[in-house]
Amino acid sequence: MTEQNHENFAVSDEDHIGPDASLLIVDDDGPFLRRLARAMETRGFQVETAESVAEGVAKSKGRPPKYAVVDLRLGDGNGLDVIEAIRQRRDDTRIIVLTGYGNIATAVTAVKLGAVDYLAKPADADDVFSALTQRPGEKAELPENPMSADRVRWEHIQRVYEMCERNVSETARRLNMHRRTLQRILAKRAPK
Repeated sequence: MTEQNHENFAVSDEDHIGPDASLLIVDDDGPFLRRLARAMETRGFQVETAESVAEGVAKSKGRPPKYAVVDLRLGDGNGLDVIEAIRQRRDDTRIIVLTGYGNIATAVTAVKLGAVDYLAKPADADDVFSALTQRPGEKAELPENPMSADRVRWEHIQRVYEMCERNVSETARRLNMHRRTLQRILAKRAPK
């Protein structure tokens, strides 16, 4: 990429971001957090990071950001607490939720609390940037590789399992499935 093209790219990024480029990224995966923070800085954001719910809540109370990327599962609790803290102080923050597989139900709850979108981890910087800067009414691009039917089934089982507070017997009853069959499914990795 030539120097002039790189400058044009940076200007278009800043146009997408707007005058307030503050971004809070909350994730307890240190290497991922640092990589994403660097990538967002190169795209024009003024990035602050937090590796816990407590740190994320404290930073959002001190200086509520215009943009936020919040992981739902953190070592000291749930990222929903960070979203609520941001929303108490600023209602125009564009919040993107990062979720691990099997956590889609919680991601939907986050969207109801005010997150604008959710992305499955590991999300790359381009996906995060697109989600943060998407204009209202714009349609997200369809994924190149949508989930397979096996993956959709697995996600549904994981959602019911979480709703049953990780109780295998209750989950098996609700899914009308034999308990051992459910245990085998839960022991396997997610299908692609």
